Amino acid sequence: MFYLEQLPKKAVVWGGGYIAVEFASILAGMGVDTSLIYRGPLFLRGFDDDVREFVAEEMRKKGVDLRFNTNIEQVTKEGETSYQVQLDNGDTLDAGLVLAATGRRPLIDGLGLEALDVEISDGGFIRVDDEFQTSVPGIYALGDVIGTPQLTPVALEQAMVLTRNLFGDGKGRMDYEAIPTAVFCQPTIGTVGLTEAEARERYGSLRIYRTDFKPMKHTLSGRDERTLMKLIVDDASDRVVGAHMVGPEAGEIMQGIGVAIKAGATKAHFDATIGIHPTSAEEFVTMRDVSSR
Repeated sequence: MFYLEQLPKKAVVWGGGYIAVEFASILAGMGVDTSLIYRGPLFLRGFDDDVREFVAEEMRKKGVDLRFNTNIEQVTKEGETSYQVQLDNGDTLDAGLVLAATGRRPLIDGLGLEALDVEISDGGFIRVDDEFQTSVPGIYALGDVIGTPQLTPVALEQAMVLTRNLFGDGKGRMDYEAIPTAVFCQPTIGTVGLTEAEARERYGSLRIYRTDFKPMKHTLSGRDERTLMKLIVDDASDRVVGAHMVGPEAGEIMQGIGVAIKAGATKAHFDATIGIHPTSAEEFVTMRDVSSR
């Protein structure tokens, strides 16, 4: 993708995760007629449903052709720089680029793990314990190959935990709760903590605070782009257990919100915090009305 000699006029992106959504946004933003093909009913599985639906709406506004419940059956090369993409619903798309972003399996073939009887999961990941040791004493693994969240900061922290355990005086463990993350599509997603569906499974009664609005800069630019913000609160403890945003600088904003949620902040703490005006971020401390949705 990064070494293309020329920008295609049309592109097909195949997949529904971080990479597919981000690169569909990049291509469309550069003026490429872009279609995203995903076999499921809605992309970004695992994210909050409000976020997924909102991003789909915003991407369509930007001209991305989203085709859900659809898959690619065949790709045929037509000349040097053209491809014909046959979909399982009978439609055919012409494209100068087909980007496959359908997920990855760990690249562990050829390492000799079978000869050592290192245990591998059905999904092709290396099995490890809480200290990142494999089924063979003295052999450790971490990062994307062990099936934990495939994020660079997660692998970095795993390495720090392992290093302290092996060479320090601690017996640390990874904490995978409330990992902040961002998807750099257009507009950007920032999220930390539980989705609404996850929170309903874990807690009893919830309070949901949700707002969407046009950011101030777009009241001046005239662009029809909106921002979504959502807080999920455990009613019994008043703790904020999930925060989600779609909009400009969502990743930057969510890093700070992540600290608050990790520290156990309650909705009362959010309410008592003075907002910085005029910013989008101030909405997180000024939402007072429980959403009816």
